[in-house]
Amino acid sequence: MQNLIAIIDDELDLLELLEYNLKKAGFDAIGFLNTNKIEQFLNEEDVDLLIVDRNLPGIEGSKFVENLRAKGYNTPIIFLTAKTSKEEQMQGFGVGGDDYITKPFDLDNLIARIKAVLKRTQKSAEIYKFKDILINSTSAKTFINDKEIELTKLETSLLTEFIKNKSIVLNREYLAESVWHDTDTSKQTINIAIKRLRDKIDPKKEKNYIKVIRGEGYELC
Repeated sequence: MQNLIAIIDDELDLLELLEYNLKKAGFDAIGFLNTNKIEQFLNEEDVDLLIVDRNLPGIEGSKFVENLRAKGYNTPIIFLTAKTSKEEQMQGFGVGGDDYITKPFDLDNLIARIKAVLKRTQKSAEIYKFKDILINSTSAKTFINDKEIELTKLETSLLTEFIKNKSIVLNREYLAESVWHDTDTSKQTINIAIKRLRDKIDPKKEKNYIKVIRGEGYELC
């Protein structure tokens, strides 16, 4: 399985160069010219690494990373930037960067350091089980009766949270914070996500894994 790397840089030529060379090196890479859709992408996909420029439109890169860390996102991050002073590098590490590479850069050195960060931050497999459901957190794969079920990253996170708290009623406020990392997530958004999850893990409506507890929330039981 290829590691997925998201690159955020407002220079289109550099973005395309990085995408091409990272794919050539065996990674799955996708570029973004700004930060507008990054959180949505992190919620929907299993991203292994972010490469972040600091000179970004709308927000300075280190501030963006600081905001991500404050919201609970722990995806490894490498800064790739023209800000080269010692103070700027220390700031990058201080807000949650895992490595800091200055421009201009050597591609072979960048790829070596990407591999080093991925190796250092690679988690051992965590397995979550409930009845006939099994989730492998490392591969982000879900199985029911040994058959793989296609879930989005958000749905996998949601189901994992239920398994971690089986037989406990989880209210929408808790789910908004623990799964969406946003306490302003609407009731409708959460309800729709849970309905889609229930439809995928129990399409015939026979097992009723997740029950609605009227006026309180949801329970895996």
